[in-house]
Amino acid sequence: MSAITEVGREFVKERRDGLEQRGDQLLFYISVLRWVPQTIKRYPREVMNILAEVAFGVGGLSVIAGTVGVIAFMAFFAGTEVGIQGYASLQQIGVAKFTAFISAYFNTREVAPLVASIALAATVGCGYTARLGAMRISEEIDALEVMAVPAIPFLVTTRVIAAFIAVIPLYIVALAASYLSPRLITTLIYGQSAGTYDHYFLAFLPPIDMLWSFFKLIILAVAIILIHCYYGFTASGGPAGVGRAVGNAIRSSIVTVVVADFFLTFAIWGSTTTVRITG
Repeated sequence: MSAITEVGREFVKERRDGLEQRGDQLLFYISVLRWVPQTIKRYPREVMNILAEVAFGVGGLSVIAGTVGVIAFMAFFAGTEVGIQGYASLQQIGVAKFTAFISAYFNTREVAPLVASIALAATVGCGYTARLGAMRISEEIDALEVMAVPAIPFLVTTRVIAAFIAVIPLYIVALAASYLSPRLITTLIYGQSAGTYDHYFLAFLPPIDMLWSFFKLIILAVAIILIHCYYGFTASGGPAGVGRAVGNAIRSSIVTVVVADFFLTFAIWGSTTTVRITG
């Protein structure tokens, strides 16, 4: 009986600790967002420095290995798969000319936002977690507090603002790459007329869908940055603790992206449609 009681106590303790951590996360996110107006006024230079790092990385290989390159390559090859599978499937029923519809519809709504979000989490997000985690275990964050510099706005809110600004041009690159690759596959490899492809592509790409796609990506990007900054800011246990923080952050952010993408898609396009194939 005592063993069962002990197991029950451990179970309750784990559930309670989990709820406390979720509460701490929520308070952290609220604090970060609450500081946004003052951070824009007080730390514009820090925001610009982080913005350059987010978009292009640092070092001699920044243009290739930076976030721009990662997102462009991932979106391009994801779009290639859309073009290959779309053409092969539609050709079986004699409507291969609608391959452009597949690209305009699925790349805009699902493929590009998910690919860009995962790339952002794997590059910018993990970098934020590692950087903040290293600052935490080396007591740099404590030193900022001692010098009366509020750590959350200076280290976290600035990163959220920089990511919010950078994600728009980054997503333009992702969308362009995801649109370009199916067109190249369909016209150069499968031999479809470029005019036919462009006609159906533009016919099934309403501007409102692109705006909603940008909105979805911005929401996902802010969630990713908040999650990664939280795990980095609260890291403990030396270098091994930073590694655990990065692992926990990337797992949490990817799960959050997939779940949030489902609800956003359902809320935006679940009950209405902006594209009609017939009628």
